[in-house]
Amino acid sequence: MPVENDPPPDDLVQPFQIDPFALRGRLIRLGPTIDRILSQHDYPEPVATMLGEAITLAVVLAGALKYDGVFTLQTKSDGPVRLLVADVSTEGAVRGYAQYDRDRLASMPAPSPTKRGASPSVPDLIGAGYIAFTVDQGEDTERYQGIVELIGANLAECAQHYFRQSEQIQAGIKLAVARTGPAGAWRAGGLMLQRVPPEGGYTVIPDDVEDGWRRAMVLMSTATPAELVDPELSPHLLLFRLFHDEGVRVFDTHPIEARCRCSRERIAGILRSFPMEDIDDMQKDPVTTVTCEFCNTRYDFAADEFAPLDS
Repeated sequence: MPVENDPPPDDLVQPFQIDPFALRGRLIRLGPTIDRILSQHDYPEPVATMLGEAITLAVVLAGALKYDGVFTLQTKSDGPVRLLVADVSTEGAVRGYAQYDRDRLASMPAPSPTKRGASPSVPDLIGAGYIAFTVDQGEDTERYQGIVELIGANLAECAQHYFRQSEQIQAGIKLAVARTGPAGAWRAGGLMLQRVPPEGGYTVIPDDVEDGWRRAMVLMSTATPAELVDPELSPHLLLFRLFHDEGVRVFDTHPIEARCRCSRERIAGILRSFPMEDIDDMQKDPVTTVTCEFCNTRYDFAADEFAPLDS
């Protein structure tokens, strides 16, 4: 792989592999995409940072799956940030939103200064609850969902706990979200390494493979939050810095973009599906307004613009 620091691309998933030890990984870089999503709402900075991590984690995990549809990550909990939702389509369209209690958030002690990109605390901001991962491939297929208790200091640790408990897959994850540059634009980065056994699995894990996994995890841990969000550090150069002695190999990247799936027609269809008495109540007002929780787009409907589906 090249080592020169080419102009760094953004908003992508960079798959890679460490061949000698059967390790697969993904490096995520989000620039304008994450900035657009987080800037669409007036989130307090801790909430925006936590949502940015959830979105980055969703992109990291979706890249590990073979699916045709939408992958969704959701947390639900009893803390100041009571809900996080992030989803990724097969085509790389990403969106996300957060629900939070502004008063509870304001009453929290001011956090101690952290390094750029450092992860916010799950116990402090999210509290006790669960994290769920859902793959929805359409009406004619059965949805897959995995749910696990939120256990960990940050979202990366919560996801690793899920893999250990639910999938019996060894995986390491690092996430970082921060404002950068004079304009304070949001950026995010993520790394994931997975241990992939050969077909048929191991009867006995060879010592060199076990040592290779441990060494790769140590090397991944040296990636700093600042490096993961650095707009001047290309994905190839970062991977070379981390794993050049291990023989890292990169593959074609997958683009990511901020794109909501809401539309006027889709929301009108949802309104028409409401019970008749609810529609009657809405039609008493000259205008019914619906605001998308994801992209904050507002849709106004006149009373005569929607009618029940069975009318």
